[in-house]
Amino acid sequence: MPLLDHVRELRNRLVKGIGAILLVTAGAAFFYKQLIGFLIAPLPGCTPGQLAGAAPAGHCGVIALNGLLSPFTLALKVSITAGVIAASPVWLYQLWAFIAPGLHRNEKKYTLAFLGAGIPLFLSGAALAYWLLPTTARVLISFTPAHTTNMLPVDDFLNLATRFIVVFGLSFELPLLLILLNFGGVISARRMIGWWRVMIMAITVFAAIATPSTDPLTMLLLAAPLSLLYFAACAVAWAHDRRRVRRTHDGMDNTEFASLEVASSR
Repeated sequence: MPLLDHVRELRNRLVKGIGAILLVTAGAAFFYKQLIGFLIAPLPGCTPGQLAGAAPAGHCGVIALNGLLSPFTLALKVSITAGVIAASPVWLYQLWAFIAPGLHRNEKKYTLAFLGAGIPLFLSGAALAYWLLPTTARVLISFTPAHTTNMLPVDDFLNLATRFIVVFGLSFELPLLLILLNFGGVISARRMIGWWRVMIMAITVFAAIATPSTDPLTMLLLAAPLSLLYFAACAVAWAHDRRRVRRTHDGMDNTEFASLEVASSR
């Protein structure tokens, strides 16, 4: 396919994926208050209007909105996050459909397997982020100096929560991206396995950046599953490369045998 056709194909896939996100975002906007309540729930001991200095240990302090446009901005952010998560089957399929033309016919049958793995991986990462939010909030709030009030705007926490959920969900797609590159012939399993030291270091650094809390447990809870998923991707790529080599050798043998038969018939 010429380069311009690839660009057009990418544009069409992006339009469909972004369109699905916008449609779901518009639907989620009608339930943004319930979504905000769901995201605020992990805050430890959060009571609106209660000061951190007067509350027992672990309470988060004041929940407030600052500015006239803050409620609208907050509703928009939460709705977009819900759109990205809920529309993940559509944009994941568009990603696969853009890469699939470069695959062989017998490799395109993995479409359902790709979607069947990509959607649970994204949702698992998002669920892990939501589960880690209380620990992250407690650690960050613990830095509040004594005899001071921690004014915690709800939009600040929701910025952290939405970033957590989206980043964790996308990071869990790493093994799927590597498998896609392997199936497309861009990267071999041997090279993926050879990168394991660099990948473990990169995953650790990413986990340290993606989790703002300073406790090593939160970083480990992200780095460990990502490392396991990376090695699982290496195993899948290794099995695929072996099957491809075996298929290539079988094809060469059959061709040579056919040429020998034609030569002998002459």
